[in-house]
Amino acid sequence: MKTLTIDIRRAELRDAEAIAEAHEAAWLGTYSGIIPHRTLLSMVNRRGHDWWANAIRNATSILVVDVGGEIAGYATLGRSRARQLQQEGEIYELYLRPEYQGVGLGTRLFKEARRRLKQHGLKGLVVWALEDNANALSFYSGSGGRDIAEGVEIFEQKALKKIGFVWE
Repeated sequence: MKTLTIDIRRAELRDAEAIAEAHEAAWLGTYSGIIPHRTLLSMVNRRGHDWWANAIRNATSILVVDVGGEIAGYATLGRSRARQLQQEGEIYELYLRPEYQGVGLGTRLFKEARRRLKQHGLKGLVVWALEDNANALSFYSGSGGRDIAEGVEIFEQKALKKIGFVWE
């Protein structure tokens, strides 16, 4: 029997390629059929190894879920970009590879991201999710988020509504 360790930790430069792979798998699995295909591929292709390496070097707050040495997912977080909301912290992205979804890793990553934001003195949290992403809406509402804000993202002239969830 093999025991796997699960660690949620700050991303390191050596993780850049694995984060790029997790990003690609998660985004293609999540957004195929929601975001127009050409735009989705362009967005994924822009964020390869070099993009993630630069983000890590520039001290962007990136957490990874490390399952037995494999990066299963990641979260990016920091100060809220929604100045009209009172919440100071934001989780910009929280994604898992499809094969790691549904087993509690997202919940663990979400809780650790919240803890880190609080540790940095940021009060409250906002997370945005596309309205057509039913899994994300279910996850954030099931995690106690209140949906209090709406916005729109435009992809190739296709307007997609996004929902803002908040926690105090």
